[in-house]
Amino acid sequence: MRLPLPDDDDPPGRDRASDQRALIGLSLVSGVGPQRLRALLAAFETPSAIFRASRSTLTQVDGVGEQTAEAILTFDDRASVRHEMERADDLGASLVSPWDERFPNRLREIYDPPAFLWMRGTLPESDRPMVTVVGTRRCTDYGRTQAHHFGAELARRGFTVVSGLAYGIDAAAHKGALDAGGRTIAVLGSGIGRIYPQKHTALAERIAESGAVLSEYGLDAEPDAPHFPERNRIVSGLALGTLVVESHAEGGALITARLAVEQNREVFAVPGAITKNSSRGTNRLIQRGHAKLVLEVEDMLEELPAVTVKEPGDVDADTVTAGSGPDPSGLSGDASVLYDALSATPVHVDELCEETGLDPSTALPTLLKLEFNGLVRQLAGKQFRRS
Repeated sequence: MRLPLPDDDDPPGRDRASDQRALIGLSLVSGVGPQRLRALLAAFETPSAIFRASRSTLTQVDGVGEQTAEAILTFDDRASVRHEMERADDLGASLVSPWDERFPNRLREIYDPPAFLWMRGTLPESDRPMVTVVGTRRCTDYGRTQAHHFGAELARRGFTVVSGLAYGIDAAAHKGALDAGGRTIAVLGSGIGRIYPQKHTALAERIAESGAVLSEYGLDAEPDAPHFPERNRIVSGLALGTLVVESHAEGGALITARLAVEQNREVFAVPGAITKNSSRGTNRLIQRGHAKLVLEVEDMLEELPAVTVKEPGDVDADTVTAGSGPDPSGLSGDASVLYDALSATPVHVDELCEETGLDPSTALPTLLKLEFNGLVRQLAGKQFRRS
């Protein structure tokens, strides 16, 4: 569905400010959701022209019946439009319309691009590569660690990391990119004035400082269930490829992966334990040839289109703060032995003792000291992994 390009010839006398107000007004008309709004914009030259159209012309647009046409023709709620614009000012938000040069070019390529985007923050330039990282909300510590790792490594190589701000994998990927001093974009299933989940409000603030928080819904739109699978086409459409870190047999991450395939994007997956339900979806993607198995970020770079990306050490030193972490180089004795035996994958203390030859009476106090120094994290059931 073709939307206007920023360099399209403007119709005579076109008023961009009026078009923006008309676009906001259309988003407030009862019965005109994102899908119908896209159809209307594809059928008429400008948003303002939609309000000037006749009933018979409106009903010729796919999905627009008599009731919706009547709602458009009778809409005259200037106060609501004014309120939405004032609300945007309060939030520091801006409307990115299809004729705006900021509108992401890759979104123009998909079948059903958003009719507009509310945005807090800034979008990267069109030639800056993006990669999507998604997964289950009910992730394991392994999945959360891998999402943070890949988010950070992609950011260090110059990629903008895209995700959905959800609990679990999404949040870990956003944080990984931020901790590495990189950029990330969150695409919401609610309005950007109603962050969901609410506990991620502070994370959304961090994202907007260097990247962007986006939504195709009204500024204070509720996080309705249908919004989340709808927004996934934007999550995948923004990027060159989608990485699924951890997914159950069904879930939003698999929807995003399917959409990425339909949009002719690359799909990658991080394998997980075959005994874990949280890895059933990702393992199936790999098994069925729907995704490339990824062990490290270089596996993704082999498949992505040729782009100019940064090497791991190219991020400015003064931007890498939270990602620096404690330094294990000064460890010695039992502490060094135990730390070397650990990885990002949690392991039980009995297995550590068997591998290192240390007694539990020696290993446990040493592990607790490493945890106190920020080098090791203890999980439930006396399992440990590197921080």
